[in-house]
Amino acid sequence: MADIKTKVQGLDPNVRARDVHGMANPTENIYETLAVITKRSKQLAVDLKHELHQKLEEFAVSSDTIEEISENKEQIEISKFYERLPNPVIIATEEFINGDLHYHYSDKKKKR
Repeated sequence: MADIKTKVQGLDPNVRARDVHGMANPTENIYETLAVITKRSKQLAVDLKHELHQKLEEFAVSSDTIEEISENKEQIEISKFYERLPNPVIIATEEFINGDLHYHYSDKKKKR
């Protein structure tokens, strides 16, 4: 997962307009292109969320009282780092455009 975080450090987190026809060239269908990008973005979102929760569990305190809330600067910095990361859809789109995203079709036709 650290590999993804290092790759996305230089990405612009803002949404930009894209050439739809150029993006559709590898699959020859914009809907297939969007399906590939969507599946990859869901994978990224789950992975990033899982990693964030693992890191924040280190700071979890099992206490019965709500009044004893303490702020941990490391926890705040970790949360801010993940908030600044680009949206998983932006990451997946960049991977697709750069050719880093590999996909294949599975044969789902039923043989009669």
